Amino acid sequence: MPNTSTQAATSAVPTASLLTPAKAWTVLLLVYIAVHFAALFSPSLLDDVDSTHALAAQHIVLSGDWVTLQPNGIRYLEKAPLPYWLAAVDYRIFGFNVFASHLPASLAVLATAVLGWLWARRAYGERAAFYSALALLTSVGIFLFTRFFIPEAILSFFLAAALYFFLTALEDRRPARFYFVYASLALAVLTKGLIAPVFFLAAVIPYLLLTGFWRRWREFRLFSGLLLFLAIAAPWHVLASLRNPDHGHPLGNIPSPGNVHGFFYFYFINEQVLRFLGRRFPHDYNKLPFYLYWPLHLVWLFPWSLFLPIALRQAWRKRRGWLSDLRPFTPQTVDFYIDRAHLQDPAAHAARLKFRARTSWLLALYAGFILIFFALSTNQEYYTYPAYFALLLLTVGALTSAEQSPRAPSNWFNWLHAVFAVVGIGSAAALGYGLWSSRSLPFVPDIGTLLAHRAVGGYSLSMSHFFDLTAPSFAALREPAAMAAIALFAGPLLAWILRRKGHPVEATTSIAFTSAIFLIAAHTAFGRFEPLLSSRAMADTIKRIELRESALEPGSESGSGLTASSRAQVLLYGDQSDGSSIPFYTNQQAYLVHNTVPGQCPGLSSMLWGSCYPDAPHIFLDDQALLQAWGTGPRKFLFVTGEYKAHVAALLGSRAQAVQELADKTLYTDRALR
Repeated sequence: MPNTSTQAATSAVPTASLLTPAKAWTVLLLVYIAVHFAALFSPSLLDDVDSTHALAAQHIVLSGDWVTLQPNGIRYLEKAPLPYWLAAVDYRIFGFNVFASHLPASLAVLATAVLGWLWARRAYGERAAFYSALALLTSVGIFLFTRFFIPEAILSFFLAAALYFFLTALEDRRPARFYFVYASLALAVLTKGLIAPVFFLAAVIPYLLLTGFWRRWREFRLFSGLLLFLAIAAPWHVLASLRNPDHGHPLGNIPSPGNVHGFFYFYFINEQVLRFLGRRFPHDYNKLPFYLYWPLHLVWLFPWSLFLPIALRQAWRKRRGWLSDLRPFTPQTVDFYIDRAHLQDPAAHAARLKFRARTSWLLALYAGFILIFFALSTNQEYYTYPAYFALLLLTVGALTSAEQSPRAPSNWFNWLHAVFAVVGIGSAAALGYGLWSSRSLPFVPDIGTLLAHRAVGGYSLSMSHFFDLTAPSFAALREPAAMAAIALFAGPLLAWILRRKGHPVEATTSIAFTSAIFLIAAHTAFGRFEPLLSSRAMADTIKRIELRESALEPGSESGSGLTASSRAQVLLYGDQSDGSSIPFYTNQQAYLVHNTVPGQCPGLSSMLWGSCYPDAPHIFLDDQALLQAWGTGPRKFLFVTGEYKAHVAALLGSRAQAVQELADKTLYTDRALR
């Protein structure tokens, strides 16, 4: 008798796609342009990691050094280079701006959507292909974690491509396709480091054991493939090791001035092994608590996480056929072909079913390992980003199967849509209340001055500032709040009505469009936070004053621009990351001021390791050096956050003249403006 799980999987009669590929991709490209591409132009680069990474790419263009990353002129050894190379190429073409900085990640999202389309189309059908690309373009986490300069979107694409080429090389018996696997893995290593092959092998090795495909190891092109991998991935690692050697004999993993481990130890041991164990130095990273780590993935995958119960239900119903569907198809009797005699090619149909089952297993192993790995390791919210691709494809595959089944779980769909409608209406009501309570309050462009500053979660969570919103600050968000309220009220209700009337594709697409409109509104609101999150306005002030005073110099000609002698000196009090957008937008190295500890390296956080090198530039000052330099030589601008404002005011007193205040940040100068 035929396998029951296979029988259930093939009982559905596929419905015709409502959209041709051309029409579907017209819709998908419009969604990409509206949600992702339009978001490339604002807000300006943010302080902290966004501008720090942009500074590293900027240094490549200005110095011509494509080996050692150096934000603000200090060695930055913990990151792989490919994202910075891509941004540097963009800077050559488009100039130093936020569009060029974020374009590689945005294009990686689009490329991942194309890959999701191709993979889901072969594994689950035309409808699932459309859903997969749409899900990858409208999920909250994918949008949120491409708003700043991190490599996760690029890493996700290369890892997904490696898995796809691996699976199709086996299925189609195309050994030459394994070279694309090795090339994709090498590029993934240049994007994020050793974590890339770890994730890949953690999925592939169990898959080969379960399927028995390990016996075909001769097809894997192991020797020539590894040579290709090394030819792509190794040169940068070798050059980085040679150009950043050990200095002195550091004790353990803690460096001291002029006494520091080189690239090999820092990049491979300190940054990758010791970070996993929670012993990396410096300890400037977090770990999400267990009760937040798992539920937050429902947020990152929203609104498609709405259908996770459907996916779990489908998996449970087919549990008895999991392994039998995975192994090579060897029918025990002719029953399979007799039952499917109406099909033009029963063998091809069986092959499609096997590819579907193997896709589900490979993606489940891949996503499961990533989620468990970071549950044990130190983590940030976006570290599990590469798992989103697999989780979304598995979800839409199960969703499509359920929608096309003659025994479609209508009650499940109705309940899920009801929950979504309740959540949407409740959210719309909350936004409506905020709009009503702020109806008589004036619009204030600097929203940072209006936030409550409750220090929610130490502001280590991406959405912490949501809890800081007050009625006055909500007044600055009227338009995006109104847009989001309308989308959250109307979208879920429309989807529920369409589902009940028997229009599943339209219902699912309505949910995606609701998310797209919400993300557009969220990005508009995000732009209103620019004064709080970015210091570009202060950089513009510095450049404006420099140009004005340069024009006043004797013998200067109007419009002649700045010379080296007319440039002011920029100082950042505290960590470089607090005001990293200032050196990027002023295009000059900034001095870093804080009270150093004798016998320790002068840098803080990401600057610490590079500041230990003997040839590190002398840009680190303490309070005494600041007092001696203040008011002498070129004009000086001092950037101070609210954390240090009282201390700096007591230190400099009337010698510091405030030029600009922005949110909780103040820009001082050491002499009167001309």
